[in-house]
Amino acid sequence: MKKMLLSTILTLSLITVAGCSSNDSEASGAADSTTKSKDTITMVWYPNESGADLQATRDEFSKLIGDATGKKVINQTTTDYIIAIEAIANGNADMSFMGPQGYVEAHAKNDKVLPLVVPSGESGTLDDALYYSWLSVKKGEEEAYKTGDKFAIDNIVGKKFSFVSNSSTSGFKVPVAGILGYFGTQDKYKSLTSDDLLQGGKDEFFSEVLYGGSHQGSAVNLLTGKADVAAFCDTCVANYVDLESGTDSKPGAVYKVKEGAAEPFNTLIGKEFSLISTTAVLNSPITINTETVSAEDQKKLEALFISDAVTKNTKIFLPKDSKETGIFKQKSGNEKFLTVDDAWFNPIRELTQ
Repeated sequence: MKKMLLSTILTLSLITVAGCSSNDSEASGAADSTTKSKDTITMVWYPNESGADLQATRDEFSKLIGDATGKKVINQTTTDYIIAIEAIANGNADMSFMGPQGYVEAHAKNDKVLPLVVPSGESGTLDDALYYSWLSVKKGEEEAYKTGDKFAIDNIVGKKFSFVSNSSTSGFKVPVAGILGYFGTQDKYKSLTSDDLLQGGKDEFFSEVLYGGSHQGSAVNLLTGKADVAAFCDTCVANYVDLESGTDSKPGAVYKVKEGAAEPFNTLIGKEFSLISTTAVLNSPITINTETVSAEDQKKLEALFISDAVTKNTKIFLPKDSKETGIFKQKSGNEKFLTVDDAWFNPIRELTQ
């Protein structure tokens, strides 16, 4: 699995041991010089960032974007990845914060959709601009996923498995690539394909396959017993869980749903899960449709996101000791947004080639 993903994901750091829409009333690349300026900018959000607990963060994005461009900003929340991807691709939305796979899909539909910025790593550079795809099981069941004293994924076969969405990078594409890479070296599974992992049943690889619709939803599938093993990422559940034991984002780490966790974890306080596999993934971009946003506004937005006004904004990059809920949280204090181009996401494209 490790060798497979290292060759597939290129420079990604792999750590694997066996990784209906509604409008809120809240209100880089080559620029297309023919795009006319307009009065509004619509930013569409994935289901992961569409919850009520993140409204303050969406509001702050709106305020900053509005102040920088002089435009009214509309936040469009969604309940499905595809809605967000289609919205940015067809021009119904102008901006989006989306996963790498979603960006790749949107760009394939419309090459005028380009990355504006991505959050850096702890170093403040792109060298460690990574988050983690997790495979998790309920606490107390992790010993079944060990070979000797090392974690392994052999025993996921025949289990009830939860993905996020087939447009999710860390909740689908990376786990699938890892499973195929790991099991593909075994004679019994040398013909295994991604299609074999899409649905469960008797004589299928999984007994049942579920889709959480969001990373939070996939984690809930696990904690409520609907799934035996679930794929979801670290950043999307960070607001709801605390590290109980082990090393953060390493196999064997145990996390517990914290007191006061917002929906959908509010009925699961104290529930625990353990990691059996983790894989590093390229950070998610804020994207822009250069057909619908004028060249002038594109320049303003790029300048905004790399400015101190955003880097030092504690509502965007929460301090590491903050108890507030947000999308980005500092670990070192060096975190910031950095510009990237389309080619930076080529490793993600290679996952499906």
